[in-house]
Amino acid sequence: MERLELFTHRLVNPNNLNIILGQSHFIKSIEDIYEVLITTNPDGKFGVAFSEASPPYLLRHEGTDKECEELAVKNLMEIKAGHTFLIFLKNIYPINVLNAIKNLQEVCTIFAATANDLDVVIAETDLGRGIMGVVDGKSVIASENEEDKKKRRELLRQIIGYKF
Repeated sequence: MERLELFTHRLVNPNNLNIILGQSHFIKSIEDIYEVLITTNPDGKFGVAFSEASPPYLLRHEGTDKECEELAVKNLMEIKAGHTFLIFLKNIYPINVLNAIKNLQEVCTIFAATANDLDVVIAETDLGRGIMGVVDGKSVIASENEEDKKKRRELLRQIIGYKF
């Protein structure tokens, strides 16, 4: 029987930036993700890192923002799960790029797209590490009331501008 250990990594995100965490299977992922981000929002800033699961087992990284790129590298070096990518975003919401990233041929899974605190649940075997899932933010404490609904609708329409 092989060894199996489960543990978590709390994503280091000191400025509560939006992130996208996923799994992809090919070295060109780093360039394809970069192209999606830069063409979707040329004014946005980002950093992306990708963990190779094949020799030479390098952490590939690119970006337009040093802080975002360093955070992606720092976190993936802790997670150490093969074929994993992590994107940190500034002035880009995940909703603006998520479908384009999901449609990349080599992208297998999106685990999270959030600005919340995020725990990554990791499994380690004799072969290596993989992400089992995530814990995204805190647990709910109540059901929204009419005032909460009003605030939600105001946020979407007047503050973010996603609804008319």
